[in-house]
Amino acid sequence: MRAFVFPGQGAQTIGMGRALADAYPEAKAIFQEVDDALDENLSGMIWEGDIADLTLTANAQPALMATSLAAMRALEAEGVPVTAADYVAGHSLGEYSALAAAGALSVADTARLLRLRGTAMQEAVPVGVGAMAAILGLDFAAVDAIAKEAAQGEVCQAANDNDPGQVVVSGHKAAVERAAELAKEKGARRAMLLPVSAPFHCSLMEPAATAMAEALDDVVINTPAVPLVANVEASSVSDPAVIRSLLVEQVTGSVRWRESVAYMAAKGVTEIYEIGAGKALCGMVKRIDRNVSATPVGTPEDIASVAAALKV
Repeated sequence: MRAFVFPGQGAQTIGMGRALADAYPEAKAIFQEVDDALDENLSGMIWEGDIADLTLTANAQPALMATSLAAMRALEAEGVPVTAADYVAGHSLGEYSALAAAGALSVADTARLLRLRGTAMQEAVPVGVGAMAAILGLDFAAVDAIAKEAAQGEVCQAANDNDPGQVVVSGHKAAVERAAELAKEKGARRAMLLPVSAPFHCSLMEPAATAMAEALDDVVINTPAVPLVANVEASSVSDPAVIRSLLVEQVTGSVRWRESVAYMAAKGVTEIYEIGAGKALCGMVKRIDRNVSATPVGTPEDIASVAAALKV
């Protein structure tokens, strides 16, 4: 059994997806569709822009989705449909890429939703008020306890359970800084503030969740062709009404990536393919379960080798 997974913020690079667009008309068409949906030349920013602009949350989210969908379309052009996977999943914004790949959301709707999501998350908390920090070398339970201890009346939550030794905390800047110091005292290998513009996946994102609930009410969600392993539940869902509510919950809820991969492995998944930019999820998968292979699929060369392996 296999799963196709889709990366989240942090994977963005200038030039991502360009080789795919040059090699596959189907991939190029995705970038054009996203540009049209947003009524701007986002592909130009992705391929020739400034990394500081691309890293802005409102740009990075639709840009990463476009790159993932371009890779998926290239795979499909080589005879590997999304239904070659038994599950799809995505890390944070990657969940939207997964749903678009599986036909639950249109590409245009996904682009507009992610632009809104990025903007709403940025506007939910003034710059400098919130922060996120990666804690390395402690498990989720330990970091969860540290976050609660560090809160001291402010918000500080375990936001991303990425793998057995990497948990991200999110909340008010001072509380997150206290958590990082506490983590070091309690044996963390490293505790570092992340270069992000807002404290994602914590209760400070409530205004963004409200905005997403309103936007999602106006969007058609179909039953995905392949079940989605959802971030906030770490289990599979296919019901459009459930998916809609989980996408709202996801804005403030934890990304349970470690549990999601473990869930898929327990269901029999032995191969995971990371569709899109970078290979951060591949590294996490290998640290979560060494019996599951993890392969990046982001270049024409990747497409060719994966298509040769998966074509039936």
